[in-house]
Order: sequence, then structure tokens, then C-alpha cells
Amino acid sequence: MPKPQETAVYTHGHHESVLRSHTWRTAANSAAYLLGSLKPHMKILDIGCGPGTITADLAELVPDGHVTGVDRAPEIVERARATAAARGLGNTDFAVADVHALDYPDDTFCVVHAHQVLQHVGDPVQALREMRRVAKPGGIVAVRDSDYGAMTWYPASPGMDGWLDLYRRVARANGGEPDAGRRLRSWALEAGFTDITATSATWTFATPEERKWWSGLWADRTVASEYARLATEGGHATAEGLRTVSAAWREWGARPDGWFSVLHGEILCRKESRAVPER
Repeated sequence: MPKPQETAVYTHGHHESVLRSHTWRTAANSAAYLLGSLKPHMKILDIGCGPGTITADLAELVPDGHVTGVDRAPEIVERARATAAARGLGNTDFAVADVHALDYPDDTFCVVHAHQVLQHVGDPVQALREMRRVAKPGGIVAVRDSDYGAMTWYPASPGMDGWLDLYRRVARANGGEPDAGRRLRSWALEAGFTDITATSATWTFATPEERKWWSGLWADRTVASEYARLATEGGHATAEGLRTVSAAWREWGARPDGWFSVLHGEILCRKESRAVPER
């Protein structure tokens, strides 16, 4: 049997159209459910840090603490280092790591955070067990993932329906779970957590500028990213079919009545504190 970390392929890759989305993400628009739990002294592990924009925000929120950002892609780790350096942050470090087998001792971090990670891994329960292991007793594991099956838009578009069906098929063929958001609480229970707060939140794209940005990055991603290669080489779509889907995105983005909502599942899991032995 292959190792869990070898059973999933990152569907999106790191094409410019993907990083266009990732660099837009901030702690405010992508981790608001966690921010009220942060304290200035905390030591944080940010898993799947990508280009480091959320990581850098978290570092600014714990000025007396430290944030470690990790990602599986060495070139993206370098991008994250550059982001932190450009913002003059001295309380960060970065490393290449796999969430299924983190190279950190037990009970190391006050907060272990992962944004849009578990939908792409081969074994999300094992990933959560590792996140739980490296969290300190009483510490927090915070996870947020989108749920593709719950995404919705207006007006109706057969081409957009085709996009959603195709994306979910490609992601699952790669070993991931695109409808991760609804499963987070279940996975956390299986990983051994008992103190779980489950919430949800959305991104909404409705203004002309938002529609142009969101539709443009997906139109480009559909034909030019690693996802496009995986879709065609995996036999899920033809190049012509991808061009049709890309055009549907641009048509939707040009509609003055266009509206798109992305649902995210969120969990805050508190690691149990060790009981004090009776004397």
C-alpha cells in the first residue's frame, strides 16, 4: 500500500493564476474564526503556507511569539520567505514539510493552522492526528477548507455546471476530497479530538471588480495550470472542453447580475490538557 502522503496530488499546482488567488488571502479574509483566540506570545505552525500572506499576518498578530510556515513545495517556501522579509518580520521561519509526518516534537506549538490543505491530502485524518500531536496541551488546531459541492452562483450556466463536475472528478482522481468543508468535524472526531467548535463562512464575489478577478483566475487556471494538465492527461476533459469551460467563466464574470459564493467549513479543536497527577 502506498504511503498516505503519496496518494494525493496537489490539483492546482502553482501557476500564476493559482498564486493570484493565494496571494489575495489574508488572516482577515481567510482565518477570522481563529483570530480571537490568538495571544501575542503564541508559537504558531502554519501548514500549507503557500506564498506566505496569511503566515505574515499571523506573525504580526503575535509580536512576542513566532510563526513557522511549512509547505511541500520548496519553490513556494522560498516565495513565503520573501513575503515575510519584504514585510520586515523577524519572528518567522519556513521549511519544507509534509503534514502527514511533521518533523517537530510533540507538544511544540500553541496553534497549528491549515487553510485549504486537507482537501488536497491523501489522509486528512492522519494529517489532523499529526497536527494534534505537535500542538501543546490546551493548544488549538485550526482548519478551514472550502466545499466545492456547496459553491453556488447566479445566473445559471451549463458551462459552469460542467466546470464544477469536472473539478470534483479531477480532484478525487488525484486523491483529494473537494467537498472537505462539510467533513472537517467528522475527520477531527476520528483523529481523536473531543473539544471541537465547528463553524462556516463564505467568500462572496459580486461587484464588477470581484467578478472580473474571480472569473479571470478560474478561466486562466482551467486552460493553463497544472489542473488543466491533470484534467487532460487523466482523460477527464479535452483541451477543447477546457476552453469551453474557460469561456463559460468569462461569460459569467461579464454578467452585471453575476454572484458567486464559496462556502468554507471551519474547525477550532482544543487539544486536551494533561491531567495533574493526584498526590
